[in-house]
Parts: sequence; C-alpha cells; structure tokens
Amino acid sequence: MLELNHENYTRVDWTGPRNAPIYDVGEIVNLSDIDLFRKGQPIEGYVELLEKAPIYWQDEPMEKEPGYWAFSRYADVKTISKKPEIFSSQKGGVNISYGDPDNMHPLLSPAALDNMIALDGESHLELRRQHMPFFTPAFIAKLKEKVDVKVGELLDELAEHAPHCNLVDEFAAQLPLFTLAELLGVDQADRPRLVQWMTDLEMAPYFGAIREGLLQPTPEMIQVYNGWEDRIREFFDYGMHEIKKRQEEPREDLMSAIANAVVDGDTMPEMYLYGAWELIFIAGNDTTRNSISGMMKLLTENPDQKAKLVEDLDRLPNAIQEAVRLVSPVIHMKRTALEDTEVGGQKIAEGEKVVMWYGAANRDPAMFENPHAFDIERKNAAKNLAFGFGKHVCLGRQIALMQLEAAYRQLLVRFPDMHMDGEMVCAPNNFVHAITELPVTFKA
Repeated sequence: MLELNHENYTRVDWTGPRNAPIYDVGEIVNLSDIDLFRKGQPIEGYVELLEKAPIYWQDEPMEKEPGYWAFSRYADVKTISKKPEIFSSQKGGVNISYGDPDNMHPLLSPAALDNMIALDGESHLELRRQHMPFFTPAFIAKLKEKVDVKVGELLDELAEHAPHCNLVDEFAAQLPLFTLAELLGVDQADRPRLVQWMTDLEMAPYFGAIREGLLQPTPEMIQVYNGWEDRIREFFDYGMHEIKKRQEEPREDLMSAIANAVVDGDTMPEMYLYGAWELIFIAGNDTTRNSISGMMKLLTENPDQKAKLVEDLDRLPNAIQEAVRLVSPVIHMKRTALEDTEVGGQKIAEGEKVVMWYGAANRDPAMFENPHAFDIERKNAAKNLAFGFGKHVCLGRQIALMQLEAAYRQLLVRFPDMHMDGEMVCAPNNFVHAITELPVTFKA
C-alpha cells in the first residue's frame, strides 16, 4: 500500500542555506511573493537572476520554512530533471511549500501531496503506464476530431460577442474543459461548474497565504472568498462521485483508469484518488488555457510574426512551441535533495529544496538566441522546458499542443484581426501562469 505523503509532511528545524551560495549578490527578486505574479511572470527578475545569480538562495516569508535554491539556467534545470533518484518529487511534494501542517487545507493540501507527480521511482512509472492508453497518437487523433468541431462551435459563439470580449472566459477557458470532459468521460453539461472550480483552484495560493497571515485580504478578495471553501468541497465531492461510479462500472475513459489504478498490487488509497482528481483537473486545464491566452498576447505584440503565421499556417506547430516557451504556463516545480550533491558548482545539502523556474530557463540566452523575441521560425523552439523534462515530463503535453494548434488554425482564419486591447490580468499564483483576463477586439 502506498504511504500517504501528507501524513509524513513536516517542516525542517533549520533555515537558510547550509552551504554558502556561490552567487552571493543579495536580494534580486522575491520569487515567493505571489502578488509579484499578478502582471505575469517577473521577466526582469529572471534576466537579473540569469545574469547575476543563476543559482539563487530564496528566503521564504513563512515561519519555519527554510528557503530554497532557485535554478534559472536551462542546463541546470535539465540536470535536476534527469536525476529523480537524487532530486525527489515525493519527499515534500512538488509545490514550494504547503504551509503549517496544522493549518493545511483539509483536502487541497493533502491532495497536492498525494498524486502521481508527487511520486518517485516505480510507483510513478506504473501509474504513467496505466494512463498511457489515453495519451497515444491514435487516441489523440480521435480526440482531435471532436476538438476541431468544438473549436468551430466556440468561435461561432465568440462572434456573437464582437467586437470586444474577455478571451479567457469566452474561449481559452472553454476549450480545455471540453477536452478534459471528453477525456475523463464526464458530462459536458457540468462545464459551467468546472469553469468556476478552475478559478477557485487558481486562487488557492492566495487564500493559503491569507490563512498563514502573510497577506491581508482586500474587500474584493473577501467577496471572492465567500463560498470558496464550500465550492472546493463540491469540487472534490464531484470528482469522488465520478471515480466511485467508474469503480462500480468501468468505462473506456481516463477517469476509469484513475479510479481503478493499481500500484504494487494494491488499489490507490482514497487520498491518492482525491489527488489524482485535483492533478488531472489542473493539469488538463491550465497549460492549454493559459497558452491560448498568452499566445494571443504574443501575436498582438509581434504583428510581423502574426502576419507570417496568417500567411502560412504550416508554420503553426513551431509557432506554438515558441509560444509555450515564452508563456511557460507552469512556472516552477520543486524537488528535494535526498543526499548531499552539487549542481552547477553549487553544493546542496540533503533535505534542501531546489526549485526549477521554467519561465527563466526558457529565456536562457545560453540556449535560446535573442531569448525574449517571439520568433515563430526559431530552430530550437521545441527544446523548451514548458512541459518539464525527463521521467516527470507532462503526460498530456501532446494533447495540450493538439488543442493549441486546433484553436489557432481556425481562429486565425475566422478572426485574423483579433488582437489584445487592454491589460492582461493574472491570479496571484507563482505555480501556474494563471491568466484570468485578456481583453480582445475583433470583427465578427
């Protein structure tokens, strides 16, 4: 039987690095400040890190949290990703922190610690193998047929909102939820509830910081918080209801694979089922949703690249890779060192947290020439780390890329003049690049 990670989650009794930082340059950027991410990723901070301290010790605001090593170089992030036997996803999970163990959310925090990506070794690989039938090229090709039809329907609905709308609400949030519902086999009629739950989950870091006493809620956020706990409970109740249905009557869908997964001959403990539901819901939404929105911003800011793309849509697959490189919808992943080790010349002690900042690594000039430019013909765009690397690379990356291509292959034909017309707004979240508003203008 798998051990439950959340039951063994404890804070260490030390703070600060136990080996001297090789780049001792003082404070550059506070990556632990979730408010910093309201306007998108802190690109200027990433540039400074890459130039002055590509391995950077970041203190944490929470009492008893020790801090962590922040890695921004492409090569170092790949090195960490290739060594899961040294850099564990299971010990302490993949989020930077989960707060005081006595003050954790009763479901969100344990579920985030007990899921497939927070497992190491054979247990992780076994779960991936059992889910793989729903991520094969043949399965994705069949799914694409439904996605293409849905994109057309969504664009028909979008036309009714011309000349202005929030692209997130009207399109970017809708497509991945449709695809996820098809993948899981849940009722498409429940999509409005799924949209609300996605918003609630993206706000979880903010409300967690309030619980820890790190932030004072604004009147606006107090209003948003009203009913939040109840909706989170509804989210988990819904997932477990669907899982139990598949345990009783399995179907040919991913939810059935999750519900009936077996590791080391045992079925999954209930908390791992909660965790699987939370993981697939977030992973199946955020990457696509935020990349669709982020790509529209990039096309608006780079009209020359947009013109080249509209002229020849065969450039679209590479353009999408370039977009996810710059958007980096998953901002970071954490690992914990299982032994004393060294990366990039920096000594790291056993038990210390190392955090891979994908948004910075994807802008490393050592890997990507003129890294901040949006170049749809970039030769190595597909080398981006937006979906991770190694044994923990995102299982659904090909489904995400398929949706992005399906979306823009039709959108650029239907609404070639669509452009961002206002300010992008993001949720205060330094784990996923959660774009909540992207106003656009277009002709019907």
